[in-house]
Amino acid sequence: MIGAILGDIVGSRYEFGNILTKEFEFLHEDCAFTDDTVMTCAVAQALMDSREDFSDLSERAVEAMQRIGRQYPDCGFGAHFYHWIFSDEPRPYMSCGNGSAMRVSPAGFAARDVEEAKRLSAAVTRISHDHPEGLKGAEATAVAIVLARQGRSKDEMRAAMKRYYPLDTTVEEYRTSWDGHGREICQISVPQALVCFFDGESYEDVIRNCISIGGDSDTIAAIAGGIAEAFFGVPENYRAAALAYLDPGLREICGRFDAWLAER
Repeated sequence: MIGAILGDIVGSRYEFGNILTKEFEFLHEDCAFTDDTVMTCAVAQALMDSREDFSDLSERAVEAMQRIGRQYPDCGFGAHFYHWIFSDEPRPYMSCGNGSAMRVSPAGFAARDVEEAKRLSAAVTRISHDHPEGLKGAEATAVAIVLARQGRSKDEMRAAMKRYYPLDTTVEEYRTSWDGHGREICQISVPQALVCFFDGESYEDVIRNCISIGGDSDTIAAIAGGIAEAFFGVPENYRAAALAYLDPGLREICGRFDAWLAER
């Protein structure tokens, strides 16, 4: 999941100040983790806390998201999700926001196959983002990660993803049709992230694609970053740099999740 976290960190300083170029300093002192990272870590924690068969994953996800999210009230939550985080009785609210896809990468790395990815994705998504498009965006992201981990080619992955979204737009077309930040929904952000991944030649190139098209930069890069990690891997220097941006609690979750995955 470090690929998603690093994407969030790189994109953080461009979320509300879009740039339309791939030429920028990849990591900068103004970068920071946002709600994308916090919720990704919460999903990872929920997976580790769940029963072996994940039958209680939805309950553990609510618990982890609220407990960890409440420690970061100013990390960038949207208004509806902020209310969900601090609610005594959190309920799904028919959201198709891209938050469902930005946080789901741990489910893609935990799943042993595509069907399990779909099940885990639904379990951690329906608790808040129960709109069909919210569920679809998270599922497509988790499935793409599993396919990449299985060693599928980009052509095979693209064919699978076209069952979710048309992917005929190019990175350059996204860049030239830029209309700024403000459409943070799965049906916009997930196809953008997928196209940026398919057009990328390395992990870093994928993230540069994401930033260069504008829009919700940190979340697009977080979604694509998880997929790119599964396909390309994350260079060790970037992995270390991403962890250095985190505080000790989030860093510890990342380390325990890596160890937990290694034991599965």
